[in-house]
Amino acid sequence: MPTGGREGQLSPLAVLLGMLCAIDAGRPAHLVAGWEALCDLEVADGLRLGVLRPHDGSLRAPSYRQFSSTHQVMTRAIDPSPVPSFKGVADDDRAEHLRGVRAGVDPEAAGARLSRVLDTLVEASVPEAYKAASSSLAIDWTDHETWSRPRPKDDPQPANDPDASWGHAKGNAPGAVDHLFYGFYGQVATMVADEGGPSVPELVRRSAFEAPRTDPAALMARTLGRAFEEGVAPGDVLSDCGYSNRDPLSFALPLRRRGAELVMDLHPNDRGPKGTFGGAVVANGNLYCPSTPRALLELGPLAKGAGEAATAAHDARAKELSRYKLGRISRDDDGGSHRVMCPAAMGKLRCPLRAASMALDFSYPEVLCPPGHPPTCCVQQTITVPEKVLAKTAQKHDYPSATHRRSYNRRTGSERTFAWLQDPATIGMRRGWCRLMGRSKNALMYNLGVVVRNVRIVESFERHMADRARRAAMGLPRRRRRRRHRDDESSPPKAPPDEHPCEPG
Repeated sequence: MPTGGREGQLSPLAVLLGMLCAIDAGRPAHLVAGWEALCDLEVADGLRLGVLRPHDGSLRAPSYRQFSSTHQVMTRAIDPSPVPSFKGVADDDRAEHLRGVRAGVDPEAAGARLSRVLDTLVEASVPEAYKAASSSLAIDWTDHETWSRPRPKDDPQPANDPDASWGHAKGNAPGAVDHLFYGFYGQVATMVADEGGPSVPELVRRSAFEAPRTDPAALMARTLGRAFEEGVAPGDVLSDCGYSNRDPLSFALPLRRRGAELVMDLHPNDRGPKGTFGGAVVANGNLYCPSTPRALLELGPLAKGAGEAATAAHDARAKELSRYKLGRISRDDDGGSHRVMCPAAMGKLRCPLRAASMALDFSYPEVLCPPGHPPTCCVQQTITVPEKVLAKTAQKHDYPSATHRRSYNRRTGSERTFAWLQDPATIGMRRGWCRLMGRSKNALMYNLGVVVRNVRIVESFERHMADRARRAAMGLPRRRRRRRHRDDESSPPKAPPDEHPCEPG
């Protein structure tokens, strides 16, 4: 009689396919759901994928133990910090048991394999026709609460998921409040349309997943750096102040050195004048004339819901501020330095210290009180600006101009990605959606959800473009979405109906 268990008949690809089918069907990322999805495949598909095996004149489906065992072997090879099972281990021995399991693991090699697998999974879900459709990426992070609960503060023993940590979740929805959560930060880099370019499907090109104890901005910079090395064209990188406020040595500078153009919202602490360099005022990522009006230097972003008059007035002030900016006249050298020129020497404003500029007409702003002791930027026509001077706040467009606002508005593509992933009608990534422990297993399931979203987005985009082409061929106008307008006090009240629709006439 034969001894031992059943021969393994599942490959890692079959396990990934089962989880993808389960997630695509709206089921949670549980191993049971993936195993049941494999067992529900058609016979022809099961034979082609090697899921069904002939045995004694019949076809035998894989058991759940085979599915979970293959998944465990697969994740063990890419797990930089494996989480053991604490079943049967006393609380006092948990820390020692965890150190023993992780003693023989090379975290750097396993972490590199995990990153390579996650990047390959996401990139494989992007069709070749859309890989070069746009070079602009919108990045953002959000909370992903783990299934494990944290241990009490006075308990030194590790939690069931020791890879997770406490993080801050910001509530942007109406009625939501900021709160702490225990889990991971999930980040995405979503492809959006280039400035003035055609519409593109908002596909996720890269994803990052790590505990909040790790700087998410530095992690995303490393993730995008690998993407640029693998052939993704560097272009605009759109981010909010959560990224721009981080250490520039770990986020802004690495991306600029790889050719990316940053379009960021500045943190309130980084806005306005922040010292001087060579006599010029450092403000909002640029250098300005020392005689720039203080009110212009302290100009903030346009308020939400501003009307047409307020928008026009704000943009006019931003345009006037640009007249005082020292203009760039060279590219960055190998050390990141560049040269800028006095705005009066460039013919953007009138200044008594530049006699030639006084020949400009009076429609240009004029410096009425030039410095009594002219600084370097007023004595020299050009000055050299080292990389470290504007390392944190320099970006593609002047902040907060209308051009910057229109370009930055593309960042909402990353918000739509998270809304799709967390919507209960699609995937519903909430606590309990994945009940596995450890960063590698949660990251794998998170990226499989991103893959499902990319496939759905491509199908929806191509269906929409086909419908647009059909309507254009028939001479019909394009479909336009109607915006909903809330009734306010200024709108006339609606007249009541003459009779109730449920009452007989």
